[in-house]
Amino acid sequence: MSSDRIIFSRPFRAARELPNVEAVLSSDHSHGDGPFTAAATAKLRDITGAPHALITTSCTHALEMAGLLLELGPEDEVIVPSFAFTSSATAMALRGATVVFADIDSATGNLDPESVAAAVTPRTKAVMVIHYGGVAADMEGLQRLADTHGFAIIEDNAHGLGGYYRGRPLGTIGTVGALSFHDTKNVHCGEGGAVLLTDEILMARAEIIREKGTDRARFLRGAVDKYSWQDIGSSYLPSELNAAVLDAQLAEFDTIQNNRHRVWNTYAAALPDWAARNDVQLMTVPSDREHTAHLYYVRVPTEHRRDALIAHLSQRGIVAPFHYIPLDSSPAGLKLGRTPFPCVRSAEFSSTLVRLPLWPGLTEEQLTRVVDGVTSFTV
Repeated sequence: MSSDRIIFSRPFRAARELPNVEAVLSSDHSHGDGPFTAAATAKLRDITGAPHALITTSCTHALEMAGLLLELGPEDEVIVPSFAFTSSATAMALRGATVVFADIDSATGNLDPESVAAAVTPRTKAVMVIHYGGVAADMEGLQRLADTHGFAIIEDNAHGLGGYYRGRPLGTIGTVGALSFHDTKNVHCGEGGAVLLTDEILMARAEIIREKGTDRARFLRGAVDKYSWQDIGSSYLPSELNAAVLDAQLAEFDTIQNNRHRVWNTYAAALPDWAARNDVQLMTVPSDREHTAHLYYVRVPTEHRRDALIAHLSQRGIVAPFHYIPLDSSPAGLKLGRTPFPCVRSAEFSSTLVRLPLWPGLTEEQLTRVVDGVTSFTV
């Protein structure tokens, strides 16, 4: 085995990170809502086209803010894809809402509108949409259901910064969008997130919720002469140190994306013949969507062969993990949610998926090793 282990993900290092952090440490302002918070927020609005953006301490907290903004409670239900990260469900359960699990489209791993339609009840107040791997879900089909039944759409866009659905930026199509800046994401600040909004009224309340329920943000802008407790909320504002790193990252967004697409495109070009010989499904992107190169995955026929492929690559010094255990079968999912119909496709997707290493700094030599490792495996 080569001593040059190829890890699954490595955080990008932006040129201005250390100078920005030093500027914060040398100032009298290391708490949130300083100049780097403002600069990073402006860059985020430019990238997404969102009229309103608020940087948060995590994507999980951004989703919690969505639950607060939509005033979810114990009488409400929120439909969530079973194939998802835990935050999508736990942020809704935290409000007392019942999480209702729906199945996915096997072609993309995204929420299936037909499964959502079957799960809707009079108590349905919101639907959680994940753009898995940075590939947009069927937003037209989901929005049609939202218009018919009157529920809100929350976009968990942790994978999708810079992605598009029919020309519309992901995270700005639903009622509330949430982003992640965890260090496994394309753009990061160690831990962080953001809320994207298009509604002025929701934005005014979101500012208050993010600042412990106070109107401190308005006070800092000079809109009021003092600030006070206005609403429920929590401490969702990140420090200026996080914002300084995030601002440096966002300044190099195009470079990050170009290099991630270089890796993604290499896999997409090199693996089809192997996939055809071995009954393997490769990650695909519908023609009306622009993806973010957050992930590249392959799907082998069985769980046994999935595990064998992971072990085969590990023996060659290549880290290639699977992904989410379906939420409907998890202990918390069984306790806090309900599943109207078996999420068969979620279980199949989870048990057959392998993600390949993907980060901007992967060299051509490393990519060749990954491709050779994959194509030397017989399913």
